[in-house]
Amino acid sequence: MSEVLFLAHRVPFPPDRGDRIRSSHLLRRIAEAAPVHFGCLLEDERDQAALPAIEALCVSHHCAARPPLGRAGLAALARRQPVSVAAFAAPSLRDYVARTLRERPISAIFVFSGQMAPYVPRNFAGRVVMDFVDVDSAKYEAYAQTAGQPRRWLYAREARLLRALEERVARRADLSLFVSVEECDLFASRLGSRDDVALQALGNGIDAVAFDPSGVVPVAELAGAGPHIVFTGQMDYPPNVEAVTLFARDVMPRIRAAHPHAVFSIVGRAPTVAVRALAKEDVRVTGEVPDVRPWLAGADLVVAPLTIARGVQNKVLEAMAMARPVLLSRGAATGIAARDGEHFVIADGAQAFGTRALDLLGHAPVRRAMGDAARGFVLENHAWDRVLAPLPRMLGLPA
Repeated sequence: MSEVLFLAHRVPFPPDRGDRIRSSHLLRRIAEAAPVHFGCLLEDERDQAALPAIEALCVSHHCAARPPLGRAGLAALARRQPVSVAAFAAPSLRDYVARTLRERPISAIFVFSGQMAPYVPRNFAGRVVMDFVDVDSAKYEAYAQTAGQPRRWLYAREARLLRALEERVARRADLSLFVSVEECDLFASRLGSRDDVALQALGNGIDAVAFDPSGVVPVAELAGAGPHIVFTGQMDYPPNVEAVTLFARDVMPRIRAAHPHAVFSIVGRAPTVAVRALAKEDVRVTGEVPDVRPWLAGADLVVAPLTIARGVQNKVLEAMAMARPVLLSRGAATGIAARDGEHFVIADGAQAFGTRALDLLGHAPVRRAMGDAARGFVLENHAWDRVLAPLPRMLGLPA
């Protein structure tokens, strides 16, 4: 029987951030179709808690410790390598890959995230499916445009080296996946030529049973007068930091002028110093919470004002599944074929965000209708079983 080797840059459990949500569902779907062997990197001791869930799904696994970032950075500079590749290099994982390919009937390798592509041996004769998810090199190019030195140089270097790696990997793979048609088209536009490169979009889904508002009690913090506006996300991720800073500094004063008790809650782990500095009477910074759903359930409005957004935003799908009205930037709406004004509201820039936020906050029936329409949309279009139905065929496995 054919077996699959699945390589990921971090553990997929718990599915509490965008990449883990996607990789956990991919792993489960592949494990339904074939025996799976799994390799990844561990970031810290907390990741050890994910091992029982991996063991329950996989025939074998190896989770190697990530090298220290400083050492990885020096190695990347010495080898003219992207830092984000050196940061996930582990000899023991490379040995596990070689042993598994030697001893098991592996017919396909599924690679999650471009950092893991170097683990695929050049002489592997089976099928290789590469899930880039997003075009990482374009993300670093965007970072470089706004960063000061020396970060600008570092981001530009990373973008240049990643772009070259991405093209080599896409030409090596039998199929390269991206989270949206837009990311797929962006990647294609950056290739020297499309010859011998197979690209396809495979979107993100939502667990609409878990994110069901009927069974969730809002947190007590959102029981006050309000209105309550919520942003969820990993709060050391630069695009999220930029988004909440823009909203807190440039949009909230306008909202507070019309709604004196309005509060903006920034919900997510690892808030940076800059994010924590935003906390004041009208801005709450929670840090890590055990569950984002009670925060979404209590929100009068969920916002995603991202100026740099790659792929499909899980935070948006989660809020929509929870029947919340969502105000988001055009970039954050990428890959979600919902209608502006019906399923969510799109605005770009602080002035437009403020205007559309005030419109929504002033009309509760409109917010309720939009939330209901949003949940209906994601149930119909973003259920994981529908999204991942083509995956076994992509790997050459029975459906």
